[in-house]
Amino acid sequence: MPRESLTKHISQIQDEVLLLGSMVEQAMLMAVDSLKHRDRVAARAIPRADQQINEKRFAIENAILILIATQQPMAHDLRILTAMLEVITELERMGDYAKGIAKVVIRLDDVDIPIPIRDIEQMAERAVSMLHKALTAFIAEDASLASAIPTEDDEVDRLYTQVYHFIVQSMIANPASIDHANLLMWVAHNIERMADRVTNICERTVFIATGELLEIDSSDDETDDNLDY
Repeated sequence: MPRESLTKHISQIQDEVLLLGSMVEQAMLMAVDSLKHRDRVAARAIPRADQQINEKRFAIENAILILIATQQPMAHDLRILTAMLEVITELERMGDYAKGIAKVVIRLDDVDIPIPIRDIEQMAERAVSMLHKALTAFIAEDASLASAIPTEDDEVDRLYTQVYHFIVQSMIANPASIDHANLLMWVAHNIERMADRVTNICERTVFIATGELLEIDSSDDETDDNLDY
């Protein structure tokens, strides 16, 4: 395959990665919005959106593997393709977080429980913004931008702490609400994990640009990665 043709194929796959990222961003914002409005109908649509995210991820993976197997790209092109395999895996997991939040909305039903929705909204908005910038940096191979993005996770962590304390105080004030309050804790946890996973995408951007796999400092914690509702 001529170099021009390989570059075109890689560019087409990158466009699909951006589309997958957009699907994930929308799923997360929709999930949080369904929590804000206690909209179970909207929440039930998110697992279907997650199925589309999964299908898109596997279609991209298949396209990448075919290109690697048939064209045997070298050096920089190979780094791009292998990095994209990692990125789409991260995006698929972020979609799972949105689905988990939607399931919380359904399980909460009409239970009267205080929700620190503004902090949760701000967490989601910041995490989605981080993801959008990380994917932009990834496609542009902008290592400087990619290295700076994880510092924004500090604000997500700060909001998470606020949500955590709010929910704990709610539990203390009303012990009967503990089970439902714990579900809200998982909402915040899922958003916080989404922001953590953005760091992994940033690391892949640095890898493409420099050829070095470096760990960028973050508050990443792989334990209890997601709750199986």
